[in-house]
Amino acid sequence: MDRIEEKGELVAIVLKKDQWKNGLDFLTPDEAFCQVGTWWYDEGKELRAHRHIENQRPNDLTQECVIVMNGSVRVDLYDNTDTVFQSVTLAAGDLMVLLHGAHGYEILESDTKVIECKNGPFISVDKDKIIL
Repeated sequence: MDRIEEKGELVAIVLKKDQWKNGLDFLTPDEAFCQVGTWWYDEGKELRAHRHIENQRPNDLTQECVIVMNGSVRVDLYDNTDTVFQSVTLAAGDLMVLLHGAHGYEILESDTKVIECKNGPFISVDKDKIIL
């Protein structure tokens, strides 16, 4: 797992497909709005049925996780001056959690498929994003 920081702030977490750990492995810090973890278990492992309890979880920032299922994508990470400070290429099986800062994507292969998960609710592009 790679942690990408800019001026002491955790901006993104990258997990390549060959970096998984056995068992339950949470990648994000407890205080992140977007909680991302991986499961790696053998056949027969049972996870107890459960229901989540309603709790107020106020947040003021959208964070997201992208998982590349097929193909590849380049993710550009921007600093507070809207300048790219790092680019990461994700391939099939890789994931990235974007916690802070701006980011942009370029699809590098045809038939690229990506799953995006983020905290909601979604309001609108005008109210949720500043386009660089």
